[in-house]
Amino acid sequence: MTHKILIIDDEEKLRSLLARIIKSEGFEVFEAKDLKSGFKKLEQTDIDVVLCDVKLPDGNGVDFLQNIKRSFPLIEVILLTAFGNIPDGVQAMKNGAFDYIVKGDDNDKIIPLLYKAVEKVQLQKKVQQLEKRINDKYSFSTIIGKSKGIEQVIDLAQKVAKTDSTVLLTGETGTGKEVFAQAIHENSNRTGKSFVALNCSTFTKEILESELFGHKQGAFTGAVKDKKGFIEEANGGTLFLDEIGEMPIDLQAKLLRVLETSEYIPVGDTTPKKSNFRLIAATNRDLKTESDEHRFRSDLYFRLNIFEIKLPSLRERIKDIAVLTHHFVKQFSEKTNKKTLHISDDFLQKLENYSWPGNIRELKNIIERSVILSNGDTLTSDVLPYEMQHQTEKTTKSMSAFSMQSVEKLHIQKVLNYTKGNKAETARLLEIGIATLYRKLEEYGIENSKI
Repeated sequence: MTHKILIIDDEEKLRSLLARIIKSEGFEVFEAKDLKSGFKKLEQTDIDVVLCDVKLPDGNGVDFLQNIKRSFPLIEVILLTAFGNIPDGVQAMKNGAFDYIVKGDDNDKIIPLLYKAVEKVQLQKKVQQLEKRINDKYSFSTIIGKSKGIEQVIDLAQKVAKTDSTVLLTGETGTGKEVFAQAIHENSNRTGKSFVALNCSTFTKEILESELFGHKQGAFTGAVKDKKGFIEEANGGTLFLDEIGEMPIDLQAKLLRVLETSEYIPVGDTTPKKSNFRLIAATNRDLKTESDEHRFRSDLYFRLNIFEIKLPSLRERIKDIAVLTHHFVKQFSEKTNKKTLHISDDFLQKLENYSWPGNIRELKNIIERSVILSNGDTLTSDVLPYEMQHQTEKTTKSMSAFSMQSVEKLHIQKVLNYTKGNKAETARLLEIGIATLYRKLEEYGIENSKI
């Protein structure tokens, strides 16, 4: 790829000489005689590096540098001056100049400087592309599903993402709590800062304390040097504590203090440290019940439960199974170097009839296994695990009049009729959340029935 250099200088002979020298190195060169025409070139062409004179007919190159950096932050600027001026040089570097050189005296420096500046531009562009890929990967638009339940949850997450509020993600294992935590972070004002995740269920109390708060050298056997904890690593960014319901009670008290004061003390230390982080916690436990039964601190529960988002289970979003299946089939077909497989009706029917105790994580694993086992160009139910092939068929045609589901469905319909279809009022009268009501409507097929 040819790199593009813009020379802004009102001395035509010097500008032409520089252009010839730079072109001989394989660069593509553009020329401008003043700041106005130079800025127009920047708007029209993807310039990498600008060589700009300090004294120009329509302004000062040192001041113009700020305009370039504001509008085109990835462009590097080398300023040229006829007379070395220390205050100008200092200000140029403060304004973001790559370098500041004297015409004539430093001509031999120009080509090496250009190569260094271009190298920096390339690195910055790679970082930007990487950040974009990360942002795209964890954006809300990549969360797959069109069911009311998941759309409601995405809407809640998008609203809270722009704040600094603590978020509690609840729901069964495998429903995508870490995906939502990442998306909330990447769509917050802390994007670009650290996102650190710690699973509270995978460590003993002592190790978890060290991982969370860090430790000083000699704090315990094996502590051969100081270690930063996740709280310190998350400073300025987001700390995601998964399975927080598994955290020991005495550590819960220490975490509560951090949330209230932003201060913590590493293990074996006596000096408090500060950390400014946003907390997102997740659990598959009912923390309200856990706190009522004194297995989880009630004060921490209320501190965490500022904004709860309950992720629906996969069996509550049956409409999404088909689109998730197509996504995973395409993903694993590419991974195994196979042509994207077709999905038979019986394969999909078996998936939709299954109860999915492991939710999306289980579905993903089942699809990967099925793609590996498939021989033809179509996925059929014979590649599914035995228990899925021989599950009892779920009937949606009729429901026993004596079942709790039938009673619940009938009651919801009655309340909807009473409120003339007002879902918010229906949820209030039923004493359930609006998201729960939407899931029930979808589960029982009430949404499409006459209300």
